Amino acid sequence: MTGSVIIAGLGPGRESLVVPEVQEALAQATDIVGYIPYVRRVADRAGLTKHESDNRVELDRAAHALEMAAEGKRVVVVSSGDPGVFAMASALFEALEKGPQAWLALDIRVVPGITAMLAAAARLGAPLGHDFAAINLSDNLKPWELIEKRLRLAGQAGFAMGFYNPRSKSRPHQFARALEILREECGSETLISFARAVSTPDETIRTVTLAEATPEMADMRTMVIVGNRDTRRVGPHIYTPRSAS
Repeated sequence: MTGSVIIAGLGPGRESLVVPEVQEALAQATDIVGYIPYVRRVADRAGLTKHESDNRVELDRAAHALEMAAEGKRVVVVSSGDPGVFAMASALFEALEKGPQAWLALDIRVVPGITAMLAAAARLGAPLGHDFAAINLSDNLKPWELIEKRLRLAGQAGFAMGFYNPRSKSRPHQFARALEILREECGSETLISFARAVSTPDETIRTVTLAEATPEMADMRTMVIVGNRDTRRVGPHIYTPRSAS
């Protein structure tokens, strides 16, 4: 088979944060596949076909990309941030596993991008400077009970944490519950940061204590980073020491 699939990360928002290898892949693609707003970040050009789809059809999207690659096309599947972090890389390999044996001969490659979590951490300083956990707070693909368990255990273990998809219109109450658990396990004076739309013109950054945090401080464009008990301020910066106390 002469076709290929590249799963690429477009970074957190600003075009200068799209890594050169992703830019090269986009320039050589015949077809772009992805969630509507991510596909629209890719500039139109002659010879390029875009395939937009809704955010809840990841497996259908991945299968479509593999089908086109089997026809000889050079397909790029785009995600925001990094494609391997709560994004399309895993979905594509799931579709590959379920698909025809012939797909295994395709040229498939994952190209990393800058995650929202790392972009937000960089804007804050170094809140993830020691051990940390990344948790998706959406219960679309796992039960809320499991999310609560992971929050508790991560808090008890002293991890700093980065939260994706903290609060949406369809589940506004869950983040309030997450904050309750964090106060219980991490202490009310632990710092929590809300980094919204990092690297875009809409960027806002706010750091408070868990005692001061409210659910309304987060939405689906917000990356939430919770420090551990050692995380502290130094001037306008937030950092977690590399050694545990």
